[in-house]
Amino acid sequence: MRTRGSRRSSRGRGWVKGLIVGLFTGVAGALLGLSPLGSTFERSVGLHWLFNMRGVIEPPPDVVVVAIDGRTGDQLGLPPLPREWPRTIHGQLVDTLVQKGASVIVFDVHFHKPKSPEHDQGFVNAVDRAERVVLVEQVNGKRQPIADQNGVFSGMVWIEELLQPFPELADVARGLGTFTLPKLEASVYEFWVFKDSVGDAPTMPAVALQIHGLQDFAPWQHVIGQQLQYSEQTVLPQSAADISNAQQLREYMLAIRDVFKDGQSGDFDLESLLRRSERLDLDPKARRRLEALVNVYAGNPHRYLNYYGPPGTITTVPYHAVIKGGDPNVPESALDFADKIVFVGFSDLYDPGQPDRFYTVYTREDGVDLSGVEIAATAFSNLLTSRSLQQANRWTSLGMLFGFGLVIGTLVYLLPAIIGVPVAIALAALYAVIAQFSFNTMDYWMPLTTPMLVQFPVALFLGLLGQYLLERRKLQHVSEAINYYLPDNVVLDLTENRLDPSAINKVVYSTCLATDMAGFSTIAETLNPGELANFLNDYFDTLAKPLKQYHVDVTEFRADAIMCAWTSASGPNTEVRRKAVLASLQAADAIDEFKKRCATYESSLRIGLEVGTVYVGHAGGGGHFVFSIVGDCANTASRIEGLNKHIGTQILATSAVVEDVEDLLLRPLGGFVFVGKTEPLPIVEILSTRSSARVEQVQLCERFAEGLEAFHNGQWPKATQRFESILMDYPTDGPSRFLLGRCAQYRAGQSVPEDPGVIRMAAK
Repeated sequence: MRTRGSRRSSRGRGWVKGLIVGLFTGVAGALLGLSPLGSTFERSVGLHWLFNMRGVIEPPPDVVVVAIDGRTGDQLGLPPLPREWPRTIHGQLVDTLVQKGASVIVFDVHFHKPKSPEHDQGFVNAVDRAERVVLVEQVNGKRQPIADQNGVFSGMVWIEELLQPFPELADVARGLGTFTLPKLEASVYEFWVFKDSVGDAPTMPAVALQIHGLQDFAPWQHVIGQQLQYSEQTVLPQSAADISNAQQLREYMLAIRDVFKDGQSGDFDLESLLRRSERLDLDPKARRRLEALVNVYAGNPHRYLNYYGPPGTITTVPYHAVIKGGDPNVPESALDFADKIVFVGFSDLYDPGQPDRFYTVYTREDGVDLSGVEIAATAFSNLLTSRSLQQANRWTSLGMLFGFGLVIGTLVYLLPAIIGVPVAIALAALYAVIAQFSFNTMDYWMPLTTPMLVQFPVALFLGLLGQYLLERRKLQHVSEAINYYLPDNVVLDLTENRLDPSAINKVVYSTCLATDMAGFSTIAETLNPGELANFLNDYFDTLAKPLKQYHVDVTEFRADAIMCAWTSASGPNTEVRRKAVLASLQAADAIDEFKKRCATYESSLRIGLEVGTVYVGHAGGGGHFVFSIVGDCANTASRIEGLNKHIGTQILATSAVVEDVEDLLLRPLGGFVFVGKTEPLPIVEILSTRSSARVEQVQLCERFAEGLEAFHNGQWPKATQRFESILMDYPTDGPSRFLLGRCAQYRAGQSVPEDPGVIRMAAK
């Protein structure tokens, strides 16, 4: 019989073990948060999660992007490449924007070399008249050797310097500023307000904001003037008119920045300055400008971008629409630039291959990234509204991670699983809700992925492991029953061979069909687990019917994807390929019907087909196996399925799949080299059976073949003309749009292939 003391001792040991689990979970999370890996994890996963859950937010209405895109040259009767335009066209743009009342005009186009004196002078005169133009400076970096006093090289140092526009233009600009973007894991998350590597030079968004704020010069001086302690060499401007050029503006901004940075006044803090501005009788816009300027100078020079949404979220107006005074696709209200800050640069919302692009959390599925000029406008908008992201500081983050891990780890270990798991899920969900709420309402970025994807699973694993060990005997029979999970047609073979997995393993000729559910992650976020399970069951049942109709031999479910195989033990077989092709067409039709009854799912089915030899049988080890399809054929089918996403198609196959299969309407797309592959594969699109094909489908194939021939012959202008003509009649045709983008890339001299008939894919 156990005594009261022994029970108390047992409970005490339980609490100690629970605290140990909690401490381990908390310390592990805190250490991960301190590491570069943890920072990368939070940026690449957590920040994407927070942005996408928050969705699009309204950008400031007084910030506009005037976009130079792939159609601008044609619309204005100019060469397609902007570098070949006469600069008088930019002067005309400046004059038009000034006439329409723009407050600041920012060019994210570098004019570092003079061209035609006559055309350059026209642009210079327009900038001079405007007195509100900001031009971009490039940052050039290079390694420079360091020598000691004896002239012996002792090392290398990285030096950066600013490259200004050509002198005549730089002299008349109201402001100059660089805008280099730090890339982390190939993505852009941050921007500089002042660039310390080039003497704390203010960047383009900060310069634009200061010029925009010159209209409030008197109240601005009232807010900060008594606190500024200029050096004897600095002349204090008496009015905005005394800051007439870029050099004077930079000196003024650096002087103010130095005071903030050095803390020369004890009362010179952000809150006191904002309280001082509140006492002034100002309209809301003027007060916002003053608060924004205070935050620019008093805040961190290195900030996180608070994106507003995908490309085009910030009001974007085509360059040609401003020059021409209108465009049928642009509302009249969009051409009202009164008191607006206008950013001019390359921004194509339709071409994934636009020259000035950056991968961000809002890169679209079709590959279109945010342009550099829209990111510059985003950074400016963050400064104007004082809404750049505020990341939890180091110690606050560590406290959050440690506290979360300690609480959840301890509770999961101490509470019975039936209570502990729901409590842990509830706490994790509460933390996630708080993190998302803080992000949505206060632009405050708390650690998210480390608690959710590391500490929470670790706490569950460690906490439940002890309970599992105690219950292991009770669950032994259940675990034995689920060690093997096989298709029905394999169970009998296994039974007859006394559960010998190797007895049913085969290497056979096969046609592999790969498909997955496009947009699954978005659907999973909107449904609870029970609804998601019902949805998946319905989806897979819909797909299974045409597959079974054509007697598929092996069906393997991989999360939200399916891998199928029609096999032939005797080698290449036309019937095996015919069944797979017809099943693909039926599956596409079945999913179209599925979409009609299930509003949650909007995407089209994507299928890839390949033929070859595969291993069909048990794969795995340690007493646990799955019945699987393994081989290069299956892997290639998956790659071909993924190609649909890039070129906007539904059913793709290698030419070997459709060989000798009659009554098919096919569209050859050329040779593709997939990531990780060395040899090109001829890819065809399967549109329908020829007997059921529509007239427009047949005509599309014929017209596309002409464009493809020109493309394969390296005749880029001719191919461009053919594909543009197709898109006029078939605006949603993905292959034409894809190859048109390649034509534009090759015509620009970018990554021109040795063999025009082969396209190398850079992504899966």
